[in-house]
Amino acid sequence: MEVDLLAGFGVGFLGSRLKRLAERMQADAAEVARSLDLPVQPAQISLLMTIHLHGPITVGELAERLQLAQPTVTRALGTLEDFVEARRSPDDQRTKRLALTEKGEALMVRIQTQLLPRIEPAAASLVEGLSGDFMQGLAQVEARLAEASLLSRIKAAGPPRMWARDFSDGLAGAFYRINAEWIEDMFALEENDIALLSKPRELILDKGGVVLFAETPELGVVGTCALMVSKDGWVELTKMGVLKSARGLKAGEFLLAKTLERAASLGFGKVYLLTNKKCAAAIHLYEKLGFVHDAEIMRLFGARYERCDVAMSYRPRGQP
Repeated sequence: MEVDLLAGFGVGFLGSRLKRLAERMQADAAEVARSLDLPVQPAQISLLMTIHLHGPITVGELAERLQLAQPTVTRALGTLEDFVEARRSPDDQRTKRLALTEKGEALMVRIQTQLLPRIEPAAASLVEGLSGDFMQGLAQVEARLAEASLLSRIKAAGPPRMWARDFSDGLAGAFYRINAEWIEDMFALEENDIALLSKPRELILDKGGVVLFAETPELGVVGTCALMVSKDGWVELTKMGVLKSARGLKAGEFLLAKTLERAASLGFGKVYLLTNKKCAAAIHLYEKLGFVHDAEIMRLFGARYERCDVAMSYRPRGQP
């Protein structure tokens, strides 16, 4: 058995090991992008995604949001001229802000519907069920990658049957329509519902929240779910709905799992939701994925909706 010298050098070489890991995974992701004829490198996707969600945005703001050095961001943008453009700020003509071009928006759709749905499950298989401390977990990821590369895992999985997409203004209508359908099926739209469904960018995304959609190749966008920054460090999981036409595809479970993954990646440690006893199937799903009934959440937030008679907080496995 060949000895991994870099691993043997200890935690002082953590940066080198992470760089090696990133290079191996990004090389495979780049190969998948080439196979899909996508003119983008994996390292550039985070830039495009941030501009897509938060643009128009200055280079400095982009670097700050991604916590990268500004020269690094500037270099990465250098090969994206067809997809990113600099626009004069209407408030200050001296300031230029980055926005996606029409080609950039089209590329972002393909990244979210073709590339990421292939990469995410393969990457998830590398970190699933890791045990021990961080260094032990890192060694396990490297061992799994040695057994089967990211590329081989992507090929073995085949075409994705469902994927998650982030919000775009073109999906605002779907956000309203999907939620209105399920709410009006059992309740009546309340003033708070109408406000959030009508202005998701202003009331959710611009305040640090997230809106995700579930999409299938056959039916298109079939479900949606949001994370809305609340008060006292809490984040509300809200506006989760699935079209009747997609019932039976487990779109709700898929969407809820993806939304909780996003909450964890954003460091949202305090997540709650509000619902009604009539939504028995949804409550069972919430319980299955780690939500527990919480009287304190009801006291703090339950008055936001007239229909609310159930409040829950998220407690991942292993968390007291």
